[in-house]
Parts: sequence; C-alpha cells; structure tokens
Amino acid sequence: MSLFSGYAKPEHYYLLHILLGVCLNRLLFRESLMTLTVTLLIAILIFAVAVLYSTVGHAGASGYLAAMALFDLAPSVMKPTALTLNILVATVGTIRFLRAGFFSWRTFWPFAVASIPAAFIGGWLTLPAVVYKAIVGVVLLYSAIRIFFSARTADDHGTRRPPLALALLLGAAIGLLSGLTGVGGGIFLSPVLMLMHWAKTKETSAVSVTFILVNSVAGLLGHGLVTHVTAMSTLPRAALVWGPAALAGGFIGTELGTRRLPIAGIRRWLSVVLVVAGLKLLSEVISLLLH
Repeated sequence: MSLFSGYAKPEHYYLLHILLGVCLNRLLFRESLMTLTVTLLIAILIFAVAVLYSTVGHAGASGYLAAMALFDLAPSVMKPTALTLNILVATVGTIRFLRAGFFSWRTFWPFAVASIPAAFIGGWLTLPAVVYKAIVGVVLLYSAIRIFFSARTADDHGTRRPPLALALLLGAAIGLLSGLTGVGGGIFLSPVLMLMHWAKTKETSAVSVTFILVNSVAGLLGHGLVTHVTAMSTLPRAALVWGPAALAGGFIGTELGTRRLPIAGIRRWLSVVLVVAGLKLLSEVISLLLH
C-alpha cells in the first residue's frame, strides 16, 4: 500500500491533471502574447526608422539593428534581417528617386563598382572594433555639423564630376567599411558627395539609396557564403510583419524626400541621422573601453 493511499483519491489526481493543464495553457498563451507584443513593437520601430532614413536616401540598417538589439534578438538573425529590410526600403527609394529624375549614373557607377567587391572583403576581415568605430563616429559627427550649418546655402554651389581615381578609391574604402560594420554604406557616401560638391542634395539621396541597394544585396549574398547557408532561411517568422512595416515607412519617407521636404529640411534631417549614428558608434567605443 502506498504511503499516500489514504490521502489521495483518483478524483484528486484527475483534478490536479486539469489544474496543471489550465496553468500550462495560460503560460503558453502569455508567452505567445509576449512574442506578439515584441513583434509589433519592433515593427513600429522599424516603420519609424524607415520613414526617417528613407527621407534622406538611406535605408536604415543601423536603426533596424538597434531596434532588434533592444529586444535581445540573436546576432545570427539580426544581420540577414537588417540587410533584407535594407533591400526592401532601398528598392523603393531607388525606384522613386529614379522616377523623380534625381538619379545620376555618372556619379553613381565609380563608387559602386569599387564598393561591391570591397564589401565582400570587409565581411571577412576582423579589425579592432574600438579603432574603426571611433574613427567613423568622429567622421560622422564632423560631417553632420558641416552639413547642418550649410543647409541654407546647400545647393547654391555648382557641382563638379568626381575624379575617377578618387571616386574608385573612396568607393572601395566605403565598401570595406560597410562590410566591417554591416550597413549599406549610404551614411558614409552622402556626406562625401555633398561636402565635396559632387552632387546636389536630392541627387545625393538618389545615388546613396541605389548605392545602399547594391551593397546590401552583395552583403546578403556574402553572408550566405560565409555561413554556408541560404541567408533567407535564417529570417524569423516575424519578418513577415517587419517587411511590410519597412516598405510602408519607405514609401512615406521617399514621398517626403522626393516631393515634400525643402532642400534645407532634407539636409537637416540627414544631419540628425548622422549624429545618431555617430553617437551610437562612440557610445559603443566607450562601452568596449570600459569592459
């Protein structure tokens, strides 16, 4: 006879089984509800990032990475997801800026032809994070200040064609940097084009977003080669929600960038984007140094 035979009856076991089942179902429901809540919160952040970045001819990879990092997504998921969202928004931007007549193939091709192979190389290299993040952060902040204070007289200056050798060299450097940091590279190309007077503001946006598109495609393909898996197979199911959010933000942002915002407003928005990106990199440098 069991020690507990005098205390537990069959109906007690049946009731306990029902109680455990109810508790388990409630826990699973709460977990599903939390997952849905996180998915929707990230979708809202992705939409906001896409609107802000696409207004100035960017696609928002650094913003998408930051949004996913807030909710502790795995790095193996973050990179292909950010690149995929980048491609979606950059495709919208490329088409809209091209139709609006702002794209310049003459300005675009020398930077792009050198950046694509360099981005592959950058994906394989491992440099001290403190070094390149510190340099890039300072460069972005300096560029933001220059662009912000020149906003009113932005397109008063004439533009000139970038020297071919210098454009190839800068394209390779930006591509390498893009591969190292996991972004499309437009955030580095935009200030160069404007500060060197190689393109006017909206032409810069058009060239930058197309530059981001080709680099993001190359980066996604390179990610698949490095990990020996199809990059798309690592995307989470939530990407089915995040993709439309990014597309909607891209449509709204490019509408503002191509038709609504004045030139000075676009340049000031770009300054804000550059400041956010620069401060983010410098904060990471401080964090690495402290640890």
